[in-house]
Amino acid sequence: MYIAYSALRTQQKNGKALPINKELTERYEAYQATCQKYQAEIAAIQKYMPGWMPPLKLKA
Repeated sequence: MYIAYSALRTQQKNGKALPINKELTERYEAYQATCQKYQAEIAAIQKYMPGWMPPLKLKA
């Protein structure tokens, strides 16, 4: 989730604000909803592959 957060952050390290990208935000929210929907399946996979999460594709 940190990777997704860092891709969507609205401030750079120097403190200047970045524009919020609506499409990226929608993709991230869809990713979260999908992970929530399939949490049982993700948990089953994580038994054999600890820490595994479905990939988050932010680029079209």
